[in-house]
Amino acid sequence: MTSGQSGPHGDPDQQGQGGPPQGWNAPPSQPPYGQQQPGQPPYGQQYPGYAPAPSAPTGYGAPPPMERPTTVRAGIGALVASLVLGLISAIVTFSDLDGLIEETLRQSTDPAITEDLARTGILIGVVITLIILGLQALFIWFAWQGRNWARIVIWVLGGISVVFGLVGLAAGTGGQATSGFATSLGWFQLILTAVGIVALALKPSNDWYRFRGWQRANGQG
Repeated sequence: MTSGQSGPHGDPDQQGQGGPPQGWNAPPSQPPYGQQQPGQPPYGQQYPGYAPAPSAPTGYGAPPPMERPTTVRAGIGALVASLVLGLISAIVTFSDLDGLIEETLRQSTDPAITEDLARTGILIGVVITLIILGLQALFIWFAWQGRNWARIVIWVLGGISVVFGLVGLAAGTGGQATSGFATSLGWFQLILTAVGIVALALKPSNDWYRFRGWQRANGQG
């Protein structure tokens, strides 16, 4: 082949000398680490025309916020009134200690029951009564703060006290000087306890306790 009849890419001898072929364009070089390429948006920004992905709304799945409903206020108020009446009844009942001892000895058919033993039993009953009243006050306080477990405890203990209270009051206490007054207090106490249990079981109360539980689960209450 003559010198004027080289191939379509030029002289093969010239291509073999290490130079790039004719018409070949080198790829763009990468910028140093940490620098942006021309036309690329800064780090952390979106390309024009692309909106950032939406995030989940704050409080997603939360129950609607609500204040303490009237049913909770009325229920807790009835339970507090019942607790106060129970304390008054205990004070009136145990104030006449000698009369209680005489009544215990008169009704007992066991000759082993002495006056000292009867006095000890009555004092133990006073301590147990005070402990029960203190626990009731504690459960009422937690129920007022929106603790659902306290409401459940009040349902259980209140239901038991209403049932046994009705049985005891129907049987009567017989013969004691304060039986009429104590019986009246007992009936009012049972009615208030029943009102408190029902009020805390209504739908507004359920919604509020559910909302308070969600608040505590998310560190808001």
